[in-house]
Amino acid sequence: MTLIGWAQIALVLAAVIAAAIPLGRYTAAVAEGRVRWLRPVEALFYRAGGIDPTAEQSWRAYAVAMVAVNAAGFLLLYAILRLQNILPLNPRGLDGLSPWLAFNTAVSFVANTNWQAYSGEVAMSYVSQMAGLAVQNFLSASTGIALALAVSRAFARGGLGSLGNFWADFTRVTLYVLLPLAVVMGLAFVALGIPQTFADYVTATTLEGGEQLIPLGPAAFQVAIKHLGTNGGGFFGVNSLHPFEGPGALVTALQIWGQQVIPFALCITFGRMVGDARQGRTLLLVMLGFVVVATAAIYAAEAAGNPIMAALGVDPAQGNMEGKDIRFGLALAALFTATTTGASCGAVNAMFSSFTPLGGMVPLFLMQLGEVLPGGVGSGLYGILVFALLAVFIAGLMVGRTPEYLGKKVQAREIKLAMLAVLVLPATILGFTAVSMVLPMATASLAHAGPHGLSEMLYAYTSAAGNNGSAFGGLTADTPWLNTTLGIAMLLGRFAYVVPVMAIAGSLAGKVKTPEGSGTLPTHGPLFAGLLAGIILILGGLQFLPSLALGPLAEHFVMLAGKTF
Repeated sequence: MTLIGWAQIALVLAAVIAAAIPLGRYTAAVAEGRVRWLRPVEALFYRAGGIDPTAEQSWRAYAVAMVAVNAAGFLLLYAILRLQNILPLNPRGLDGLSPWLAFNTAVSFVANTNWQAYSGEVAMSYVSQMAGLAVQNFLSASTGIALALAVSRAFARGGLGSLGNFWADFTRVTLYVLLPLAVVMGLAFVALGIPQTFADYVTATTLEGGEQLIPLGPAAFQVAIKHLGTNGGGFFGVNSLHPFEGPGALVTALQIWGQQVIPFALCITFGRMVGDARQGRTLLLVMLGFVVVATAAIYAAEAAGNPIMAALGVDPAQGNMEGKDIRFGLALAALFTATTTGASCGAVNAMFSSFTPLGGMVPLFLMQLGEVLPGGVGSGLYGILVFALLAVFIAGLMVGRTPEYLGKKVQAREIKLAMLAVLVLPATILGFTAVSMVLPMATASLAHAGPHGLSEMLYAYTSAAGNNGSAFGGLTADTPWLNTTLGIAMLLGRFAYVVPVMAIAGSLAGKVKTPEGSGTLPTHGPLFAGLLAGIILILGGLQFLPSLALGPLAEHFVMLAGKTF
């Protein structure tokens, strides 16, 4: 670890927070309908859909509308992927995807997971990339932010059974937040060297006299929304490690900024909507604290290097550079890894399978904590609010008082629903991993034996259920079993989690807000921040400790003994 490395990390995080504060305030204004500079365009969408944006919806109606738009997105994307061989903008003449892979990919992009069991430059036509994947990047991100706004209203309102209008939230978030940011960032990426063209691939002559096919495509604007929407699906197979997708350290820093700024900004939005900015700042600081600690852990593990490589003569002062790009170095690789897995983004600028065991365990553990640090756009906010409800409930048990959060009494119904949401991840991740590790057709996809092989499988289902989308590497995922079960894990991680969260929101919205009393636990100070962080670690992570002990922790001690698998 170096001083320059830490300066890079501090500078990027400072830029994120500096932008998140005004963006959060602006998003609150969008949620309240005070931003209307595209009013004619907005009204056109409402008229085309026969929508009254002022009509309030119950949590059930809001959830049904959300499921409907995502179901339509899945069907459209599935059709595009299957039929890309007869659609335009296919200069390579690529065939349509297989039914299994098309299902997995369509589910992945609808669920904001963007898990990729394919390499974009050899599997996807330009129309699939732009009209299919890039469009869904916007829609899945807008869905997450709309849900976060609905949950925020549940705490802001009192005695009402409605959460706003999904169609209005969905449209406004897309028009006023995601599109402007994506256009600006996309233009910046074009200026910094990411291609944006519909031209065919280029054949180049190498120094040895051979030929190399160089893939091109309309990449810059898809790369922009993949980070801003915490989607993560790369235009090229190796994602941001590809020289066209990550052409330099400045682009990498901007990508890290993009995948963090909206999740952090939504904390500020929450504080504005509930009328207490301190509440949003507390959530933001808890998220930021986890990001900093996770970055430090990865940085330290990779800087320490691999003793097996040192024994072979590799200078240990270089750290573990396997799977990383010297253009970015260990510091930006560590920060990118911590933010992409903490933010449910899934983009990568390093290969996690080549990390040291402890360095690879950190991104795995971040996802297992519930993807709330800071989580995906929208999903991070409503996810951490579920943990906040559990925190005040446990604090209430300690002092013998009815727990409250922002003036809303937290009772048995909310806690049961919160635990139902929290248990979706471990049930899905551990259940599918356990079954897959004893099925020959699943274990045949593993590239490694021993604890590293377990980590490969565990990481895949963790990434899918957590709607992250990053891969540990080494796993051959394009098989009927993995395409199907990972697709189911993505659906459960997104929608089986959202439904109980919306039910909680509906229950809280109908409760009258009560003023704080002398016995009310303050939820805006360091005491509550520490309690919330502890609850996230215990409830979110403790259930995965046995699997981590058998995987990366076991591999760490095997590495120290000088053995590999």
